[in-house]
Amino acid sequence: MNPASFDVIDGLPHYKLFINGAWIRSSRNILADDINPATGKVFARTQQAGAEEVDKAIAAADAAAATWGKTMVAEREVILLRTVDVIVRRTAEIRDMLIEECGSVFSKALWEIEYVLDALRAAAGDARHVMGETMPMTMPGQISISLRKPLGVIAGIAPFNSPFLLSMKKIVYALAAGNTFVLKPSEETPVSGALIADIFEEAGLPAGVLNVVPGVPAEVGDRLIADPRVKMITFTGSTRTGRHLAAEAGKHLKKFTLEMGGKSPLIVLKDADVDYAVDAAAFGVYLHQGQVCMASSKVIVEEPLFDAFAEKFKIKTAGIKVGDPRDPETVIGPLIRARQCGFIDGQLKDATEKGAKVVAGGTHEGQFYQPTVLTGVEPSMRIYHEETFGPVVSLIRAKDADDALRIANDTEYGLSAAVITNDMQKALDISMRLESGMVHVNDATISDEPHAPFGGTKNSGFGREGGRYSLEEMTEVKWVTIQMGKRQFPF
Repeated sequence: MNPASFDVIDGLPHYKLFINGAWIRSSRNILADDINPATGKVFARTQQAGAEEVDKAIAAADAAAATWGKTMVAEREVILLRTVDVIVRRTAEIRDMLIEECGSVFSKALWEIEYVLDALRAAAGDARHVMGETMPMTMPGQISISLRKPLGVIAGIAPFNSPFLLSMKKIVYALAAGNTFVLKPSEETPVSGALIADIFEEAGLPAGVLNVVPGVPAEVGDRLIADPRVKMITFTGSTRTGRHLAAEAGKHLKKFTLEMGGKSPLIVLKDADVDYAVDAAAFGVYLHQGQVCMASSKVIVEEPLFDAFAEKFKIKTAGIKVGDPRDPETVIGPLIRARQCGFIDGQLKDATEKGAKVVAGGTHEGQFYQPTVLTGVEPSMRIYHEETFGPVVSLIRAKDADDALRIANDTEYGLSAAVITNDMQKALDISMRLESGMVHVNDATISDEPHAPFGGTKNSGFGREGGRYSLEEMTEVKWVTIQMGKRQFPF
């Protein structure tokens, strides 16, 4: 990274804020520890933005918006593609940061980087498709058009689980549409935000177009929401926080998109290939230790196939490697924070006291939670309804396809769902009736593409991200009419 982005004190890097193209310390000089979840040790410290720095970041973005919003599309496209080249050169550095800061296993870190490269290329192309339309008019001689204009300053609040991917996914489309951006990275993964700023700085992004201000959510996030210069908030995180953000944004009539929690069901029908279904389910629940909003934490299997599926899934789980996230063979690394282990323990205790059985896992060493399988889960149990955010799956027996659909929809969430079957008519029927923003047939619940409409229903989200869907959210429509000749007025 740019040597100006951090100081080394007592052997630890102390990362700075990035505002208006400069690396600065906060006026209060308050620092927060960044903990490696695999070792429990501090590996970095980060400056924490206060009110003064948030105001400076917004002012810088607001000033830059007047120029950046008028840049030629080709200029934005060049910078986005130049950013691709920077990331390709620095892949190993980014991979190691994701492993050390958020406990990503080796393969997940590389996948995250590849997704960002894909998103940058897609956004560079989509910058040329911020389009309006022509419309017919009832008055003679009138031309009617709509235009899409950048909003101005957009603020993004990013989560810890895929900090590079989910921050960049917001940033690249905002920039492609001509907006400027203020990023508040997760307090668990602030170095990812500094790295993103450094990457864009190297790519030649003009000063003020991107600003990064890690800090306490109540200090940084609420100030971003309240400031009238910020025209939109884009958030990924918990449903509880998302509800608060929506209420605050509503007070200020501010646009927002929310990508929140999930309890994503995978339905396995009786005609499914059981081995394939087991593989899909394991990927869907164990990727990144289950710390994924799309994680298939409820696997609902039709009764004739349930016993065979459960037995094979137990065997599959026994072969999942838990351990050092730097090892390319590791599947499950550490949870982001120790208290999450206690939360999962509480869910399991509640479930087993009410009749569920833990048939695999159920223990942890430090922040490494063993892949865990439950059977006999019922609606009276917390784990049936609550998001777990850990490597835990409930295997639920369904009487038939309609019963499986009922169980799948019995949740306050509606982010992602999947159904595995060889009966395409039944698959399509279930897909149409699943109360979910995304449905994947013969696949896992975890799926994303930079150009696809990513988002959920119910308590899982509001709005859509990706491709032209992001461009629509991040622009405003202006209607313009042109009168050819003189209009005849009634008086």
